[in-house]
Amino acid sequence: MKQISIKNMVCPRCITAVKDVLEKLNIQYLKIELGTVLFKNTINELEHNDLKMALKEMGFEFLNDKKAQLIEQIKNEIIKVVHHRESSEQIGNITNHLSNAIGRSYSSLSKLFSEIEGTTIEKYLILQKIEKAKELLFYEELSISEIAYQLNYSSSQHFSKQFKSITGLTPSEFSDNKKTGRNPINEI
Repeated sequence: MKQISIKNMVCPRCITAVKDVLEKLNIQYLKIELGTVLFKNTINELEHNDLKMALKEMGFEFLNDKKAQLIEQIKNEIIKVVHHRESSEQIGNITNHLSNAIGRSYSSLSKLFSEIEGTTIEKYLILQKIEKAKELLFYEELSISEIAYQLNYSSSQHFSKQFKSITGLTPSEFSDNKKTGRNPINEI
């Protein structure tokens, strides 16, 4: 096996955690990205089982099913764009981004995602954007208008309306109520 897909790798710290496990097990790799590890050489069954167990202890899972791998790839691309992006334009052009990043038509990705996840890519994107907004509101570094712009909303009113429909609170109410929790992005 030259490459594995891993569920729940959602941030740079996840990559570091997987890297640490691979180094501890002395398994050589070429590249680690959100959701995948590419090995220098094919790993044997013992290495595979040791890696699987070590990653499971950290909350990661191997993905063997091709559809599940594709769903995880879609989710990871959305997480990258929303939580680790370089510009707000990427969020607005998610259909092209996903098609280019994954190499499949958006309509086929959308159909598969809805079929497997029971929700649309657009709704998943909105949930990720709201979670990012919660993070930005929690740290109080940006205004509501700046957050709306950063997350590629057409206006702060549209952002506020969508935020309230998801959380039950306006962005201002969320900011004032620090007890209100955030969700881990891999559980959205």
